[in-house]
Amino acid sequence: MKKEKTTIHDIARKLNITASTVSRALKDHPRISVETKKAVQKAAQKLNYQPNHIAAALRNGRSNIIGVIVPTADRSFFSSVIRGIEEVANSAKYNVMICQTYDSYEKEIASIDALLNARVDGIIVSYSKSTLNFDHYNRVKERGIPLILFDRSNDELEVSHVVIDDFLGAFKATEHLIQQGCKRIAHFTNTRKISIYKERLRGYRDALEQHGLTYDESLIVASDLQLEDGRRSMTQLLDKKPDGVFSASALGILGAMQVLKENNYKIPDDVALVGFSNEAFTSFTEPALTTVEQHSMRIGNAAAEIFLQEVTADSEKFIPQKIVLKPELIIRSSSLRKK
Repeated sequence: MKKEKTTIHDIARKLNITASTVSRALKDHPRISVETKKAVQKAAQKLNYQPNHIAAALRNGRSNIIGVIVPTADRSFFSSVIRGIEEVANSAKYNVMICQTYDSYEKEIASIDALLNARVDGIIVSYSKSTLNFDHYNRVKERGIPLILFDRSNDELEVSHVVIDDFLGAFKATEHLIQQGCKRIAHFTNTRKISIYKERLRGYRDALEQHGLTYDESLIVASDLQLEDGRRSMTQLLDKKPDGVFSASALGILGAMQVLKENNYKIPDDVALVGFSNEAFTSFTEPALTTVEQHSMRIGNAAAEIFLQEVTADSEKFIPQKIVLKPELIIRSSSLRKK
């Protein structure tokens, strides 16, 4: 048979006190003696008492939980953002509930429903690559729950968001390849028209044009930017003879590196490589990969700080914020032709 959950009434019966006294003792009420508080805590631990946070949220109108939705938590970018959120949230006595969508629109909707049912006080999210309809986020706004987007933004939602300057990051990456002597620079972009990939493509294109190089559509390959996509994209480009590749993802450029090595190309002498997102593996490849640092911890910090401002503000007076962080180009051996 399923074991019943321990309640404050069970603790009260064990100690021969009232349930209201147990409740106040668990909340560290000043009118409850230290001896009673200790006895209640000891009994609660022995009986494996777990407070009902949802019930408490219904009573108090506050759960002290922030929902965080990410495509996947096993990427260092997203795990660092989560760490940044927790750093600020925990210091303000908030806990964090994490959902992963694996870039599925359906999982994203389910995650929103689960967080709303859990009575979270706010939601911080990087939406899925496959999300084109944002009605589920409008439901969050209609309930008056703070909603903050990060990494992938949508201005039409009229909510706060924290991003990096993707255009600038891509411009710096491409310009660096040009400065290393590259003249036929390929670009790996994403098949879906998400703002961050549009901006990275725009930065790539503007860098070429500002340095007098021709923008060549045949050197642009769109995919989902995973490892195998990078391999396929590089294989497709070999006969185009690029001397540099800038990928809008770190995994994409890792796939390109594998294919080039398998075909006996020298990196960076034959083909110089630059990726986007300073994932942990980028510094351990041979050669180490040049990449764009997105300052993920700072993104998480900023998103949580916006939440704390919004949750304590008059909802009618709060103006959504847009924070744009400047990326940094981390130059390593994969692109460094000129010493």
